[in-house]
Amino acid sequence: MMDPNRYLILGATAKTGRRVAAKLDKMGCYTRAVSRSTTPSFDWTRPETWDAALEGVSAAYITFQPDLAVPGSVDIITDFSKRALMHGAKRLVMLSGRGEYEAHRAEDALRQSGADWTVLRANWFFQNFDEDLFLPYLQQGTLALPAGDVPEPFIDANDIADCAVAALVEPVHIGKTYELSGPEALTFAEVTALIADATGRDIVFAPITLDELDAGLAADGIPDDFRHLIRYLFSEVLDGRNSATTGDVEKILGRPPRDFADYVRETARTGIWNQVSDT
Repeated sequence: MMDPNRYLILGATAKTGRRVAAKLDKMGCYTRAVSRSTTPSFDWTRPETWDAALEGVSAAYITFQPDLAVPGSVDIITDFSKRALMHGAKRLVMLSGRGEYEAHRAEDALRQSGADWTVLRANWFFQNFDEDLFLPYLQQGTLALPAGDVPEPFIDANDIADCAVAALVEPVHIGKTYELSGPEALTFAEVTALIADATGRDIVFAPITLDELDAGLAADGIPDDFRHLIRYLFSEVLDGRNSATTGDVEKILGRPPRDFADYVRETARTGIWNQVSDT
């Protein structure tokens, strides 16, 4: 039977947004994937762009930039949810951060909106190591972070996207909050060692202080708001609160989440970590 829903995907070029859109497209669903560069465009800081994006859709996958933990997100999610319901988009699935207590108020705004909601909380992504953020440092040969020896159950963005699609199309997930994780918790040092072994390169992990990281980000021209978010993630969220794995990916999909070592082997074959970065 043809799916009667019409799906709005926020973050058309982002890690999970583009994957959710592709998976829904493959299923033959109607999708409208939007970002600041699409037509219609969508910009969280410009509410006047929301109506065109929401027109004619019945469900939406919400990813908030830069992060639900930043000040102002509660009011924005409240206003967006009201606007979505006004347009008939009652089914709202939102990606949040696992262990980000500051994001819980934004989640509550969605829950109290009157929408048929689902919240997906996720850990650090596998793809932070090959698509952005940590990639240039791995290419240079040193991943320097204030991560210590805290293990993190990194998760594949494809698993998150599969969970988001299931949440959008299967009514059983309405009113649920899921904690998504990978199958194994690894330290950043262990991750770096796996990547070094797979590439045959001398890539090392170097522990640094939070202030040293911030100074490096500033020297690289990273905007203040994003630097503040990185400080928050490394100083508060990466404290062991998310080290335990969860079974929610398997609960949603009926299969275990992808293993990080499999991701490393597959990604290493692309040669991305063997390219020398000028950053």
